[in-house]
Amino acid sequence: MIINIENLNYVYNPGTPFEKKALKNINLNIKKGDFVGLIGHTGSGKSTLVQHLNGLIKPTSGKIIVDGIDITSKDANLKEIRQKVGLVFQYPEHQLFEETIYKDIAFGPKNLGLEDDEIEKRVKKAMELVGLDYNSLKDRSPFELSGGQKRRVAIAGVLAMKPEVLVLDEPTAGLDPRGRDEILGRIQRIYEEEGVTIILVSHSMEDIARLVNRIIVMHNGEIAMEGSTKDVFREAEKLEQMGLGIPQITSFMRQYKSKGNKVKDDIVTVEEAKEEILNYLRSRKNA
Repeated sequence: MIINIENLNYVYNPGTPFEKKALKNINLNIKKGDFVGLIGHTGSGKSTLVQHLNGLIKPTSGKIIVDGIDITSKDANLKEIRQKVGLVFQYPEHQLFEETIYKDIAFGPKNLGLEDDEIEKRVKKAMELVGLDYNSLKDRSPFELSGGQKRRVAIAGVLAMKPEVLVLDEPTAGLDPRGRDEILGRIQRIYEEEGVTIILVSHSMEDIARLVNRIIVMHNGEIAMEGSTKDVFREAEKLEQMGLGIPQITSFMRQYKSKGNKVKDDIVTVEEAKEEILNYLRSRKNA
């Protein structure tokens, strides 16, 4: 396991009238090479949980072990942990501050004390991974870019640290459809080509269905459900009770099957649905 969470609890504002138990007895394992989707309605504890993974928040109780290191211990080297676990917040472009794109992406590697040649190599690679042309953009101000490009610069800044785990908290929030598709496509490429373990927090069931191989569902600070993408989306009624839904295409296939069509109803992407329906129609034609 690259991340192991044992009996994690977190309380906001303890001992005050505003005390709230945000995380309740979380036990969770993330395997190396996982692509995990973390879903839950607003206030379910998703963002609080992921901020524990690189030590930004210290638990009220419990243990978090990252790559064999107990990050909750007093002598934990959080700088080392934050190289292993890269966290991209919602609207990360708000954290851009340098005068050029190069300097912004190079900020983290520079703070590691790396040589200039290694920093340049990392910046080039990170920009390539997020689809930004190094030569034409490196000396431009990040504030001249579109919203989607700024988002990619911010993600590149995290990738330049070469994390083993990449945590993305609503990475497409506020983007137009084109920018959203660009970001998701790049995330998929990073997973496939770089072997990075990814944890994706999202409200979009379509995005989750398209990308991840495992889903964790949070509800009222607890893990309410976890399993493969298909297994979790089979539980439509349970998800609806928690204020969540299923991908629209999954809902369509369930209705299509209910009308007497002999198709699978655990379909989670449009591509799967197209293939399933075509196969079914061919079988009827040949019957």
